[in-house]
Amino acid sequence: MKKSYLAVVLSAFALTMACRDTRNNDSETSLSTTDTTTANAPPAPEWSRNATIYEVNTRQFSPEGTFKAVEVQLPRLKEMGVDIIWLMPIYPISQKNKKGSLGSPYAVSDFKAINPAYGTLADFKALVRRAHALGLHVILDWVPNHTGPDHVWVKEHPDWYTLVKGKMIAPIDPKTGKPTDWTDVVDLNYNNPDMRKGMIEAMQYWIKECDIDGYRCDVAGFVPNDFWAELRPELDKIKTVFMLSEWEDEPDQFKSCFNMNYGWSMHNMMKAVAKGARTADKIDSVREANQKRFPAWYYQMIFTQNHDENTNNGTLAESFGPAADAFVVLSSTLEGMPLVYNGMESNLNKRLAFFEKDTIAWGTYAKSDFFKTLLTLKHRNRALWNGLSGGKAVKIDTDRDDKIYAFHRQRDNDQIAVIINLSNQPQTFRLSGDGFAGVYTEVFSHQSMELKSEMAMTLKPWEYRVLTN
Repeated sequence: MKKSYLAVVLSAFALTMACRDTRNNDSETSLSTTDTTTANAPPAPEWSRNATIYEVNTRQFSPEGTFKAVEVQLPRLKEMGVDIIWLMPIYPISQKNKKGSLGSPYAVSDFKAINPAYGTLADFKALVRRAHALGLHVILDWVPNHTGPDHVWVKEHPDWYTLVKGKMIAPIDPKTGKPTDWTDVVDLNYNNPDMRKGMIEAMQYWIKECDIDGYRCDVAGFVPNDFWAELRPELDKIKTVFMLSEWEDEPDQFKSCFNMNYGWSMHNMMKAVAKGARTADKIDSVREANQKRFPAWYYQMIFTQNHDENTNNGTLAESFGPAADAFVVLSSTLEGMPLVYNGMESNLNKRLAFFEKDTIAWGTYAKSDFFKTLLTLKHRNRALWNGLSGGKAVKIDTDRDDKIYAFHRQRDNDQIAVIINLSNQPQTFRLSGDGFAGVYTEVFSHQSMELKSEMAMTLKPWEYRVLTN
């Protein structure tokens, strides 16, 4: 669901990204109540500590647009290094006030049913079983703030909705107090305890019935944080789930419920650097702001594309131009969990229609090896792991910090160093500082390379080096 709050202006760039304090030496994602660093953190499944995430739009993923067609591609995604399959909403779509000929997946007409265009409940269960057999995990996109106007609750429980002069209304942006333009949905009333119970029961259903592994929660900031605190233990009674918030401006969500949130501000900063509107060193302002406002255990989903960005703001090429690969490298090696949006491994070159059928052209998966190199590195090198299980990014100083972004991360004996020219001109520069010297292997060229303080380097426009020990 595209959000009105997403109109993030450049002045807000000094607000965000994923970086965390790794002074705590506990490498496990599971949390101990005796560990004061993580005492207030929600539980997290052990497998999430070095996971990566892949977004699937079932409608556009294949000509068939079905669960079975997604299932066929799961081995390929596993081979590429994906861990979490995030499925955009799989539920029936409201027909009243729908947009386009097919409607928005985020205008749900029944939280406990399957969109028949995608297949059957048995088909979905088969997809989840196959994913689990491959070592993959499945999270569902959930729309907790609103429903379609012909959702089953509208007739059964009209008091579960926000009413103004007796009529249901479109959602109100809590930040502005003004109505959104989401004319195909109606707002749920979180002041009604029975509605809250119904929402929790619906979310429990998919875990009990289909053994899913968690949720990506749409516009999570439109829902009161005390609901998330109420929900989380009820889900974890069934199994420890992984929870992703599509929000960035509520730090307490990391205490109430969520394991990860969206890195919107880092995304916008990366786009600004790619377009020359900001210099490379401004990335640090986002990281520093996040370290101040979020708890020590936080991390974010870092992305160059997702369904909102692709449909509304541009393809990877439109948003990043020749800098695209450089920023995919950055988003895959800084603190946080990298997202691969469906089609990126095949150089997706169009904005996928949101309300119509618009199949991805897969071709030869031209970028698959590129992503496999980065995602495999994240699995194997503990320095790149998520949250407190990984290592903090420490800047490597250069005499061209406005153009060159260089850092190293270390966890136990694992270390990486990343050096990227974030400019459209060749750069010759000198490295300085401590802690990064050593002999590495560059992951794309497989060549040995020694780093040491005061050494000089030259990189072409948007060129990068990703080094592992």
